Amino acid sequence: MPDDAIHPAVRVGHVHLRVADLDRSLAFYAGALGLRITADAREAGLAMVFLAAGDYHHHIALNAMESAGGPPPAPGSTGLYHVAFLFPDRVQLARAVRRVLDHGYAVDHATDHGGTVSAYLEDPDGIGVELYADRPRCHWTDADGRPVIRADRIPVSALLDPEQLPA
Repeated sequence: MPDDAIHPAVRVGHVHLRVADLDRSLAFYAGALGLRITADAREAGLAMVFLAAGDYHHHIALNAMESAGGPPPAPGSTGLYHVAFLFPDRVQLARAVRRVLDHGYAVDHATDHGGTVSAYLEDPDGIGVELYADRPRCHWTDADGRPVIRADRIPVSALLDPEQLPA
């Protein structure tokens, strides 16, 4: 590793999102995605809530301090493309997609990327959300060791039944 390279153990710790309606966003992130609220700053007079999977302090922070009632980003503008949630396996991905659908949110499309399979949707503020699971590392590269990069659309129903997906 070169001396000036970032350490390979560094991970994205959390994403902090500005939202128009905190309760509406909580219905999506806590209700539909199933993240748990770890801290609620509304108790201290701040329009901010922290959510996480498992026992982490927070993976997502939501705030409406400067954005309450604001419009979504205009198409074609710069900014966040999507937030991606990595599930440990295809079974857990299927459970997550089912939960989202059961909560009344639409999945825009599903994609086979080679090394991953993904579902794409938007949160209530138009922020892109990807739910995905990795395939085993042997599927991440081709025979020459180059990363497999593809975007083959697959039916969303294929994500609901992990047995339908090719290895």
